Amino acid sequence: MTARAVSTVGRQDLHLRMRRAVGRTLSYLLLLLVTAIVVAPVAWIFLVSLRTQSEYTSYPITFLPTAAHWENYFRAVFEYDFVAKAWNTLQIAVPSTILTVLSSALAGFGFARHRAPLRNVLFVLVLSMLMVPRMVTIIPTFMLFAKLHLTNTYWPWILWGLTGSSYHIFLFRQFFAAIPKDLEDAAEVDGCGRFRIFWQIFMPNSTPVIAAAAIFHFQWVWGDWVNPQIFLTAAKTTLSVYLQSAYQDPKGFPLDTIQLAAVAVYILPMLIVFFFAQRYIIQGIVTTGLKG
Repeated sequence: MTARAVSTVGRQDLHLRMRRAVGRTLSYLLLLLVTAIVVAPVAWIFLVSLRTQSEYTSYPITFLPTAAHWENYFRAVFEYDFVAKAWNTLQIAVPSTILTVLSSALAGFGFARHRAPLRNVLFVLVLSMLMVPRMVTIIPTFMLFAKLHLTNTYWPWILWGLTGSSYHIFLFRQFFAAIPKDLEDAAEVDGCGRFRIFWQIFMPNSTPVIAAAAIFHFQWVWGDWVNPQIFLTAAKTTLSVYLQSAYQDPKGFPLDTIQLAAVAVYILPMLIVFFFAQRYIIQGIVTTGLKG
């Protein structure tokens, strides 16, 4: 190879490495920008929650508080009904999550492993419910529960849990369809029935999708504002509704910094759960796209 050819190859290699370096740099800058946009509101909530009310309403606006007032968190949790409303929310979220995951898993198992007439038609019908906005059905749903005298109770969430979730049924169906049929055939040879196969073979091998479905549903119930506002009174309402207007002084003026301290405590459990379970969430979503 001549010196000229070697020089040409060297320049091409240098050019390729420069393009890769520029591409990586732009990718990192884009990721930093997206991360800043996502994290900025949460960071602002935390910073404002450490201020006094007078400092919050002062002008010009400062980014950092002059002093950290951690007592705002104590007041937000213990001087108001934060703990009681959080307990109300847990009474709804935990049973609803457990029932939704189990019922969705059963439905997904049926769609994935049973050959039945109109199975695909029924599955398409279930998926079509994802296209229907919840606000479209909220009025007839309220009228139905009102006639059954189930308003101002937690029974609507229990009944919703028993019917499963269209999105979670889709996740379980796709995941169960990817499990090798040899496991199912071996269990049938050993004399296992359909429910035993589901419970002892499919469910233990479905940890990622179970975790993803449970976290998604728990997060939805924990952050739901519309349904508690409509179906529950102030005594039984959830934390998301309570945070809207509970933090006021005796004259009715809002205590914004204490309210934001309560909001910070309110979102903290979801951040912790997502941080420790993100691997299961990603794995559960990715593996549902595999075919067996």
